[in-house]
Amino acid sequence: MKHFKLKNFLFAIVTTAALSSCHKDKNDVTPTTPIAQVAGVYVLNQGGSTGSITYYDYTTKVTTPDIYTTANGAGVGSLPNDLKVYGSKMYIVVDKSKVINVVNPKTAKLIKQISFGDSEPRSIAFYKNNAFVTSYDGTVAVIDTAALTISKHITVGSYPEQLVVSNNKLYVANSGGLAVTYDKTVSVIDLTSLAVTKTINVIINPVAIGADNYGHVYVISNGDYASVMPGISIIDNTADVATSQTTVDVGYGSPFVVSGDNGYYLSGTGKVVVYNTKTQAISSANFITDGTKLTAAYGLAANSTTGEVFVTDAKDYSSNGTLYAFDKNGKQEYTITVGINPANIVFVNK
Repeated sequence: MKHFKLKNFLFAIVTTAALSSCHKDKNDVTPTTPIAQVAGVYVLNQGGSTGSITYYDYTTKVTTPDIYTTANGAGVGSLPNDLKVYGSKMYIVVDKSKVINVVNPKTAKLIKQISFGDSEPRSIAFYKNNAFVTSYDGTVAVIDTAALTISKHITVGSYPEQLVVSNNKLYVANSGGLAVTYDKTVSVIDLTSLAVTKTINVIINPVAIGADNYGHVYVISNGDYASVMPGISIIDNTADVATSQTTVDVGYGSPFVVSGDNGYYLSGTGKVVVYNTKTQAISSANFITDGTKLTAAYGLAANSTTGEVFVTDAKDYSSNGTLYAFDKNGKQEYTITVGINPANIVFVNK
């Protein structure tokens, strides 16, 4: 989910477009043991001037480099920033086009496009019958997932980025990323009243956020690129206080992905760090055990059923990237060619 200052600059200067036809890539090693119950995998490519969505079908072993355009006859938009499946719908958050494209996850066919007016939507999370979307106007939009309309805007901090649900509350990372002064807060929203109940101080410029099953919310911050280094803050989701703030080797804009008792994030040197959420300690400095080297580790996902971990490599940020699948022992299973700046990885069930 790379979507911050440096990456925005790179996107602005990149003009190469991804392919849009279906094919089997001769350079790819295709999976011989598809994930149980999973039909395929979507990868959201932020692209250069426009984004795309790659789809890999586990049954046919066919890659569709731009399935959104194939299904709808038009592109997904400029700088898509988040992609998630919830219920029977898939939500594509498109920053610069200022829309959310809601599609059928089995076909990628557009169901409805939700306009955000003049504001830039960033990231999405879900709770019961609502979707929650951060926007660079300093709000979280509440979307009714049945009507697909915005019912409310909740004011949070400056330039909010990712958000996560934990303990019936919504935690929002306020980065201040495009402001003169970086923000350093997480807004806590009660999911019954839909009101902010608390603001928690964390390491400056928080951008990514995740939660485990032990009452911890993890916040990755980029720092200020000068005196404050990147780090991770951990919030107790009962007391809503930051219990630790630690400088760590974390990659620019890395997500924090939780699967079972493990949390995963990308280091600045392209490694997949494993954090044990039960013992609250790093259990491995690199999940990858077979010597695979990543040029520009970018997106990250994990499957709690199989123990597999998936990482995208953006290469040079201007040509097609690669999706790597690793088994539970950190050994490479297969690769799939994807588009430019592949940021998000989503699986769709059969």
